Amino acid sequence: MKWNELPMDKKLYVFELDDVLYPKQDFLLQIYYLFGQFVEFKEGKSLATELTEFMKKILIEKGENAVFEEVKKHFIFKEDYTENFERLQVNGHLPLKLLLFNEIKLLFASLIEQGKTIAVLTAGNPALQLNKLKHMDWQGLDKGIRVYFSDELLFRNIDPIPYIAAENGVNPKDILYLKEKLTKL
Repeated sequence: MKWNELPMDKKLYVFELDDVLYPKQDFLLQIYYLFGQFVEFKEGKSLATELTEFMKKILIEKGENAVFEEVKKHFIFKEDYTENFERLQVNGHLPLKLLLFNEIKLLFASLIEQGKTIAVLTAGNPALQLNKLKHMDWQGLDKGIRVYFSDELLFRNIDPIPYIAAENGVNPKDILYLKEKLTKL
């Protein structure tokens, strides 16, 4: 959706997290950095920079889902680090805050000024998504924002949008759900 097409007559604005509020790549690159540091320590070899750069290259060329498999093929480690890599994503403390897109900061400020309600509805592992949310630099724009995890709701056989509408006392027609990054005019 383009900025100039965004309807401003809704009562509740619901946003996906990854690549809508912030660039997901910012999270992944920090996880790759932490993983590189961890492996370097465990292996006792200086390879953190090489490993991190390799992961970044695979992310750009083949996508997120190919990264760890390519790492396992390229680097022959003494042990399997799959569990450690997954744990870092869920529990890792990022060295840098995740920054909201500038457009989102402006939109949030405008919505708050107009008295609109803002929520986050995010897909994926709830613990992983919560870790991302903890590392966001909200700049005070998170006051009153409710967070919902679609995987958790769907697991409980709850349709997310009607549920969120009921929780916030609005009609589902009064909700705008933004699942993709807003594009420029």
